[in-house]
Amino acid sequence: MAAESFLSESALGWSIFTFTLLVILAFCWVYIRKFQSRQESEVVSTITAICALAIALITSALLPVDIFLVSFMKYPNGTYKEWAINNETRAQIEDTVLYGYYALYSIILFCVFLWIPFVYFYYEERDDDNVNRCSQIKNALKYTIGFVLVCVVLLLIGAFVPLEAPPQQNATQWEKVQYLFEELGSGHGLHALAFSISTLTLIGMLAVITYTAYGMSVLPLNLIKGTRSVAYERLENTEDIDDVEHQIEKLKSKCRDGRPLSSRDRNHLQELEEKLQVLQRRGRHLEIAERNCCNKIGSALRPFKIILGIFFILVALLFSVALFISNLDKALHSAGISSGFIIFGTNLTNPLNELLLALQPVFPLDYILITVITVYFVLTSMAGIRNMGIWFFWIRLYKIRPKRTRPQALLFLCMILLLIVLHTSYMIYSLAPQYVMYGSQKYLIESPSGLTLGNTSFSTTRVCDANAPEDQCIVTRSYLFLHKFWFFSTIYYFGNWAFIGAFLIGLVVSCCRGKKSVIEGEVEADDSDVSDDEYVH
Repeated sequence: MAAESFLSESALGWSIFTFTLLVILAFCWVYIRKFQSRQESEVVSTITAICALAIALITSALLPVDIFLVSFMKYPNGTYKEWAINNETRAQIEDTVLYGYYALYSIILFCVFLWIPFVYFYYEERDDDNVNRCSQIKNALKYTIGFVLVCVVLLLIGAFVPLEAPPQQNATQWEKVQYLFEELGSGHGLHALAFSISTLTLIGMLAVITYTAYGMSVLPLNLIKGTRSVAYERLENTEDIDDVEHQIEKLKSKCRDGRPLSSRDRNHLQELEEKLQVLQRRGRHLEIAERNCCNKIGSALRPFKIILGIFFILVALLFSVALFISNLDKALHSAGISSGFIIFGTNLTNPLNELLLALQPVFPLDYILITVITVYFVLTSMAGIRNMGIWFFWIRLYKIRPKRTRPQALLFLCMILLLIVLHTSYMIYSLAPQYVMYGSQKYLIESPSGLTLGNTSFSTTRVCDANAPEDQCIVTRSYLFLHKFWFFSTIYYFGNWAFIGAFLIGLVVSCCRGKKSVIEGEVEADDSDVSDDEYVH
């Protein structure tokens, strides 16, 4: 009976995970196909982008399964279920999840340090018409070697730098080397993988602060404010065209008698002609937008968009409040900066943490909520990247636009989203630390001696926290990956404060901006005629 209960509960968790996997693959395919350029699309870059994004989302989908399995090992009264009493059974379940993380995180390292860089540099070399395919592959491999070396260095640092000092400080050099190898063997490569993933998560934190924080404000406010009227924009654009044509005609009239234009007038004339081309392209796009059925349907769904925008902004405020409370709790009650701000129990009421703990026993409600949170982070990140573009400091590298995004830009986009989704695991921990560490586990505390009723001793149940006995509460594998190195946790802690500040700044900027154009981002001065014709047709 116990075995049947174990199998049914495990099958339920993995069935939901499998269904989520299929949904993720469908979402990734639709999203990449929506943004990629039809003229420059390639099979290899499309498959790479879809797989990279899917792997990141699947890794996040494994988190609720991890929490579900450790939670369902116990009854609500704090005792282990019959099938989980045996330590070997619990270890087998934990190892299954651990190997799942091993596989997914190894694939992420492969994507970030080998697959995506190789495909990116391959298409960069392809832009040169004088280079054949063999030279493309050779040059792409040459640049990719640098990424592989970085990965090897990170793995070596994580594998051979012990978390604790050797037991004997006066040991010989050979004993110290032997100790390092024993540390590597005892961790089964966990330290190496955890250090590499933590480094990528640190980079993802910067992307979250830059793109996600801004997207959390710009996405809901754009839904609430809506877009400008197409008819009004067409009228305004026509007036601008007439005005520019009048200025061009006025400049050309100066040279009708044979006199050449001055260099200042020639430069001004060139600027006006370029502006006229942009306005004419803008007019074509506005004409298409006015006839587009999707825009008409969008106008009819305007009340729904306002409601959705209000919901998104409330969710963003909830996340910000939960993150603020969690960080404040760590600042007031944690063990300090040297421990990575680890917190011993929940001292301040965190609304999101309480909600997840309430939903967790009714699986898969917490799985749905975690998936919604992950999708929300992805959608807001996509909104932030689309509005800002991909930047390297002050240099704008690529623009992300529907049906017009180059293969290299898509690879960059998926790389950023992959790193962002990696960091969402820590963000979810920051939003609900108790839930991510232990799920809904409880443990028994025997009453002090003397407090008995006859031969029966009393015991009370408590929610699992860092003060609980090690054999009574099982920590999720995800938490071990995220908090293996205290200095990363410290950086993440300060990154959360930066995220809250960036969100508030983005909220003020988004509120001050007016309504966006119905063809926002479709027409740029540096667009080629071929790119514009591709979109129009």
